[in-house]
Amino acid sequence: MTIATPRPNQDLIRPDKDKFLSEENPFEAMMSRFDYAAQRLSLDPGLYKVLRSPEKQIIVSVPILRDNGETDVYVGYRVLYNTSRGPAKGGIRFDLNVTLDEVKALAAWMTWKCAVVNIPFGGSKGGVVCDPSTMSNPELERVTRRYTSAIIETLGPDSDVPAPDMNTNERVMAWIMDTYSMHKRHTVTAVVTGKPVEMGGSLGRREATGRGCMLVTRQALNRLRMPVHGSRVAVQGFGNVGSVSAMLMEQQGMKILAVSDKSGGIYNSKGLKIKEVIQHVRQHRFLSGYGEAEQITNDQLLTLDCDVLVPAALENVITSHNAADIKARIICEGANGPTTAGADKILEENGVFVIPDILANAGGVTVSYFEWVQDRGGYFWDEETVNQRLERIMVQSFDEVAGMAGRHGINMRIGAYMQAIERVAAVHRLRGMYA
Repeated sequence: MTIATPRPNQDLIRPDKDKFLSEENPFEAMMSRFDYAAQRLSLDPGLYKVLRSPEKQIIVSVPILRDNGETDVYVGYRVLYNTSRGPAKGGIRFDLNVTLDEVKALAAWMTWKCAVVNIPFGGSKGGVVCDPSTMSNPELERVTRRYTSAIIETLGPDSDVPAPDMNTNERVMAWIMDTYSMHKRHTVTAVVTGKPVEMGGSLGRREATGRGCMLVTRQALNRLRMPVHGSRVAVQGFGNVGSVSAMLMEQQGMKILAVSDKSGGIYNSKGLKIKEVIQHVRQHRFLSGYGEAEQITNDQLLTLDCDVLVPAALENVITSHNAADIKARIICEGANGPTTAGADKILEENGVFVIPDILANAGGVTVSYFEWVQDRGGYFWDEETVNQRLERIMVQSFDEVAGMAGRHGINMRIGAYMQAIERVAAVHRLRGMYA
């Protein structure tokens, strides 16, 4: 059966269209891929309508008292996209650019991401529109606790489990866990993941997303019969995901030609020494000023002559305007949504093998699942066990997506969406509809 339901805009249905409405709108970009994958699956029209709609969208006010005695009021969001396979899972970000459309898109991506790696979570996402760089630690704590209390009815180990995201970290997760636990009158470690290890966090969690990127990149190189040792890599973004990806790829014998952050990029044709670069950033905060390399821009890094490009920073950095200039043979999407729907067809026509975000960066949510399991069982694994189980899931998931793509003659992104949608839809069929 083909889908006969109306579409909001026909230009958004197929990734091979030349024109897109609001190319950089993250929700529209995600839905364009979803629509095409649903068509390829001949998804039942009723299920199509269900899976295209977020379950719950929450908007809250977050008033706090600043250190100077003034009151500020921020806007907070939490979206639960789909919980058919289990509790919602998704990060919380603090950033001035947070929007409801962005949070909806990220919640949907989390739904598909959890399904791609076949862990029993649904997808959610949250954020507060604020600039954490202008806040003291006490102010950040007040924002965190007030936001947590505002959405507390949705939170819980069996309902919605947050994690760190842009501009949030282990400390923020500790505040969320404590706030929730105070309301429940007992300690609930499994309400968040990405916590400090001392509070029930998992070993290996901090490196998990970057490790997952390394693992799927290695699988892609093997699949394309390209050597792992000596493969040339450029990494855009040198935060947690980018720096760990670069370090672990270097350990696999890959040559890291360039890395970048918001201050710009650095390039060395002979390969950077990533441990030294990480040490420089620890001392100086940014890459600028690192001496053993040439200075380049973020835009220049994206179009370097390399084998592997890892966009691990922001959304929408590869668009229809620069996709034709990409020279990498493989793109491993460490960030969420780094490639717009408008760029997909260009990359595919140019033979670029894209490991999509919902697979490439799923290492983080996979080890978050391990943390949740450990918290609920009260028994914790050593780091070697965590990494072995992560590798097994990432390698198996890559092979399943590649198999789906091969059977249907499609690219890896649509293969990943089809794999995810099929799994979520199967659970909806089994559960039926409560009416």
